[in-house]
Amino acid sequence: MKQVVIENPVLNSPFEVPERHFKFDDDGITNEIVDARRGSAYFIPIVKPKMKGKQLRFDTEWTEERIRPNEDINRIRAKVDQWREGKHVGITKTSRMLLDYWMNSERKKKLFFCQIEAVGTAIYITEVAAKYGDAWIENTLRHANEDATPLLFRIAFKMATGSGKTVVMAMLIAWQALNKLANPQDGRFSDAFLIVTPGITIRDRLRVLLPNAPQNYYRERDVLPSELMQELEKAKIIITNYHSFLLREHTQAARLTKQIITQGGREASPFKETPDQMVRRACREPGNKKNIVVLNDEAHHCYRRRAGAVEEEKLKGEERKEADKRDEAARVWISGLEAVKAKIGIKAVHDLSATPFFLRGSGYDEGKLFPWVVSDFSLIDAIESGIVKVLGVPVADDALQTGQPTYRDLWLRISDMSDAANALRARPAAERSQ
Repeated sequence: MKQVVIENPVLNSPFEVPERHFKFDDDGITNEIVDARRGSAYFIPIVKPKMKGKQLRFDTEWTEERIRPNEDINRIRAKVDQWREGKHVGITKTSRMLLDYWMNSERKKKLFFCQIEAVGTAIYITEVAAKYGDAWIENTLRHANEDATPLLFRIAFKMATGSGKTVVMAMLIAWQALNKLANPQDGRFSDAFLIVTPGITIRDRLRVLLPNAPQNYYRERDVLPSELMQELEKAKIIITNYHSFLLREHTQAARLTKQIITQGGREASPFKETPDQMVRRACREPGNKKNIVVLNDEAHHCYRRRAGAVEEEKLKGEERKEADKRDEAARVWISGLEAVKAKIGIKAVHDLSATPFFLRGSGYDEGKLFPWVVSDFSLIDAIESGIVKVLGVPVADDALQTGQPTYRDLWLRISDMSDAANALRARPAAERSQ
């Protein structure tokens, strides 16, 4: 693959529709600029190394045949573009107020175009599409969900890491909640939310989505005018990690007692919560609220292995263990959401992820986007818009002062310095200060 030098990768404003991109050819990215927005596409992964005779052979060919357009996303994008250029017809007074506020050119804290596009796509699908001949969008999404999660209606937003997914979550909450509070009879909206994360670290970081939090994003990122904050505080918001969906034991008993009582193929243990009890524990904050909206953060963790799928190549060892671990986590996550829907109702699930791809062992084509993705702003789009920085990647070690690459004996080169540093740290503080 030839080496391409791009002095300045930033082609577009982060606050405007991308209008240019670098072209890809059979050798990869080029420094040729195309005066148009890059279409949404995915790359077919390079196949695993194969043995040819006794020699290991790699398929390193990069061709345009490996690029597959995401046709549904591109069609939806075109419809949303047309709607935006037509001044957002067909939406509620509240939605129009929010879009005008977010897109105001006089804002001090401007929102990225990709953030407004993601939320705008959700607004278009919910409020506009069916009225203007685009019911095919919802039908396509429902068909996509029937295969993977038939009990849930999911739409996903693909956004590069660093492009502001948390702000998009705040915007989605504000749009849904304020519309519901303005018109409680409108069944398209909800003012109760369940935010699900893959772990406690992300869960705690997302407390900025609580309107009464000291540094909430509605104020910090100017998602809402200050006079609407009191209204938003009426919304019910739960933030949890998917582990809260695990059925907990509620009765203590000896192991032998449990074995005796549960033997004989009982489907449910009398010592554990039922799914209904789990939902009452995990979702007690909304009270009597029904038909809530779920926001899945890092949603690439949340899908089941395809039912009845046969692996083309059996996974072994660590790959098998990793796939099984993902399957179990996804089972808990999705089963928990299904229990929530059965108990209190779920209006819609909004997935947010930088990498909403199927992985090996999932039963789906590896590297393919979730078919319910409706908006795509990739890493290279974010780089070309100046939203995220380009990582410096070492491509060569041309020193060769010792006859071999430095990284081959890196530890030997730094161990003397490390020993000296450790010895200094071991000395008393008074001596170290001298």
